[in-house]
Amino acid sequence: MKILTISTLYPNASNPRHGIFVETRLRQLKKHYPQTEITVIAPVPWFPFSHPVFGQYSDYASVPLTESRYGIRIYHPRYLVIPKLGMSLTPSTLARSLHKQITRLMQHGFDFDLIDGHYFYPDGVAIASVASTLNKPFTMTARGTDINLIPAYPKARKRIQQVLSVSNHNLAVCEALRQSMIELGAVPDKVSTLRNGVDLELFSFSDESQQPALRQALNLPVNVPIILSVGLLIERKGHHLVIEALRHIPDALLLIAGTGPKAKALSALAKQQGVAQRVRFLGKLSQEELSAYYGAADLLALASDREGWANVLLEAMACGTPVVATNIWGTPEVVRKPQAGTLVERNVTAIAEGIRQLLKKPFSRADTRHYAEQFDWSATSEGQYQLFNRLIKDAS
Repeated sequence: MKILTISTLYPNASNPRHGIFVETRLRQLKKHYPQTEITVIAPVPWFPFSHPVFGQYSDYASVPLTESRYGIRIYHPRYLVIPKLGMSLTPSTLARSLHKQITRLMQHGFDFDLIDGHYFYPDGVAIASVASTLNKPFTMTARGTDINLIPAYPKARKRIQQVLSVSNHNLAVCEALRQSMIELGAVPDKVSTLRNGVDLELFSFSDESQQPALRQALNLPVNVPIILSVGLLIERKGHHLVIEALRHIPDALLLIAGTGPKAKALSALAKQQGVAQRVRFLGKLSQEELSAYYGAADLLALASDREGWANVLLEAMACGTPVVATNIWGTPEVVRKPQAGTLVERNVTAIAEGIRQLLKKPFSRADTRHYAEQFDWSATSEGQYQLFNRLIKDAS
């Protein structure tokens, strides 16, 4: 089986956490089915200057044209993104970039059986065009905002619906997304839920007796409640709500892991709320570093307004750390029992109350870890392999 994965959401040397959920699913497929041959095309926007003064745009210029990660070969062709016109033009510029890269590879003997595509717009529109030209079967996996946000734009909605109709199969990371895809017009038999899993070795368990030493190693106070909030520093992730909730939780320390455009605003909010001395911004963390902070924390707070399948929830649980999460989209499919944590409405009062209740939890960290163990990757990888195998046979 030769798989070509295509996604603009994929880690690279300049941004190793970008789209890491796509890479993780691929790595697990390769782990469980080592005979599978995988190649990745992960296009990045074209930008001519790599000087740090240009911020995140300079990262695009620094991405290598090709690299290997975990034994998987990855190509990073450039595609043009035009400000203000990107929403409508990017599918075309992306399709042109993909076709050029694939043609170049095939001229050197490369071939593949199926395209494994991720994110419906603009990626899915471009992938559908390329797959039709090359007469190859393809699947598309919805990741969240491509189904629960972008279809609010009529032109994008129409093109997403076209992809849903022509793809060989569609995948959702949670049942809530699957139902939304069906509402958009997908044939129910052509949409499957294939949830993400969690790496139970990478996100290792820390029990109550290990926490003091772990906190000392991270220069954290030993005897205060510690709350962790993880994700891009953007409004959608709700870090601002957790900061405001901290006013109602005396003595607790809030750790915020992530980078993004709202960093200064969040720091200013902490000062305004009078909790700046109890908020630490950790910046960008590797998964190994994040695992240590999960283990040190009493709970994870996720106050998002949209999530397909939030990987951070399972990552925290695997380390023994329960979660307080907003009751939206696929999150209820992850947080199903008290040992996992609690679901709350997306407002400061509910989040604060959820945190207070969870700090009094009647269960152990071992109970939370045991809950997370049912979400290992084996079932997901098997479902993915069997689906790809069937589609390839049907197309031959």
